[in-house]
Amino acid sequence: MLYRAHVLVEMTSNSIHLGASQVKERLEREIAQAGLSSEIKVLETGPLGGGVPSPFLMVYPDNVMYAPVHVSDIEEIVTEHLLKGRPVERLIAAGARPERKEGYFQPSPLAKEKRVVLRNSGLIDPGSIEDYIARDGYLALGKALSMTRQQVVDMIKDSGLLGRGGAGFPTGLKLEFTMKAAGDEKYVVCNADEGEPGTFKDRLILEGDPHSILEAMAICAYAVGADEGYIYIRAEYPESIRAVEKAIESATESGLLGDGILGSDFSFRAKIRQGAGAYICGEETSLLESIEGKRGEPRVKPPYPPQAGLWGKPTAINNVETLASIPPIILHGADWFKNIGTPTCPGTKVFTLTGNVNMLGLIEVPMGITLRELLYDVGGGIRGGREMKVVQTGGPSGGTMTPDMLDVPMAFDTLTQFNSALGSGALIVIDDSHCIVDVVKNFCEFFLHESCGKCTPCRIGNKRIVEILDRIQRGKGQENDLELLRILGENMKETSFCGLGQAAPNPLMKCLDYFREEFEKHVTEHLCDCQVCEMKPKRKKLSV
Repeated sequence: MLYRAHVLVEMTSNSIHLGASQVKERLEREIAQAGLSSEIKVLETGPLGGGVPSPFLMVYPDNVMYAPVHVSDIEEIVTEHLLKGRPVERLIAAGARPERKEGYFQPSPLAKEKRVVLRNSGLIDPGSIEDYIARDGYLALGKALSMTRQQVVDMIKDSGLLGRGGAGFPTGLKLEFTMKAAGDEKYVVCNADEGEPGTFKDRLILEGDPHSILEAMAICAYAVGADEGYIYIRAEYPESIRAVEKAIESATESGLLGDGILGSDFSFRAKIRQGAGAYICGEETSLLESIEGKRGEPRVKPPYPPQAGLWGKPTAINNVETLASIPPIILHGADWFKNIGTPTCPGTKVFTLTGNVNMLGLIEVPMGITLRELLYDVGGGIRGGREMKVVQTGGPSGGTMTPDMLDVPMAFDTLTQFNSALGSGALIVIDDSHCIVDVVKNFCEFFLHESCGKCTPCRIGNKRIVEILDRIQRGKGQENDLELLRILGENMKETSFCGLGQAAPNPLMKCLDYFREEFEKHVTEHLCDCQVCEMKPKRKKLSV
């Protein structure tokens, strides 16, 4: 059936929490009551990015976006716009004036954005394989199958794509190690266990463009010689699981997964494994243990997964965002990708803006953008006109950046020079109304809760750190507490078994350096200038 208009409704975990389901239900009801059901089709879509508030409605072919949309707005949108053809100006997203580009709406914040990973998100119905194919979907897989496996690996190596899960390891090298590993049975795995506080990019990529991940996994499987893959998604992401399940089903029915893909002798099947929500399972070997049905605990390395991974077989594990970059690289070439970002860190990075910033949400920008541009040009500045105190990059286990670092380029190598880290791309923005002791304790409580307990430094170290910070917050800090915190943190970094324990002290150690005076005031004067900690302010001496 041909429709004169399509209305896309953002339907992600985040937007559903904000009332998207009720918005869609009311929209369909109002369209039916207006007698427009045969003329207007309502579709679900993923996040648009670019700081666009959730949930949003996109009306095509008018290229008009309403955001954020409330149930009470729907009747007016249907009556005025969909029935009478008059867009409701007051409800159009702030700064979002219609602009045609490839026939799709581009919101104004995208002046800073370069969409590679999010190329389809918010623009297609993620449940429609036809929509994905119409946007050159699975064309990269067809091209890869016309190349040799070594040529596919070489193209990804030449592109300079670094893993976007946090470690920044070269993706092409990982694939090459797996391809060259001995053994006829190999696997590819998508790490979608996203447990870092402030990080939700992988979830929204899966919900907004699941076929891009399946296509990328098939390309990687062809390159390394695997015929089976697993997508490990935590069970708390039911919308992501449903989106991927539907994508697997439709791709299999279309002959794009399964036996003899696109008439070749290559076969590939993808399966979902649900995680139980353990943060440690974001670590690749813990994830493998969980897929195998064991307790999620890290393995001794070496051997590394490309040599001995899932069930002891060579395995290529990649993060969701990393995988989403692969089809465009195959389609457009390594040089195209290297022209984005920086010479040493090419491509784009998806950031999630959270905390005390005006524009919350998802943004994809070229590597090398500065923190200042992210916070003030994209994020709209600090909420309430306050000053930035600290930005935690990559979530609690990532890096810590202070106002003097606003002009540092955001890339793996440049942040390392400032003793920080890009990590997963989460930006937790904290303004000057927050007590740094309270912030650090909150992060450390998270690590205490999520420690798997396998090694003593992490299991006991996190507990002792939280106990000391709690004591300091209650005005009972002791003279040697700050030195003791530093010793505990250094020992954890040196002796913990895996990356969780090694990274857990990061926010503590950095903030002890950057905010030493604030910590000392809590300990020696029992004062919290932000009046957050439960301690009695010291009485002033009366002048005689």
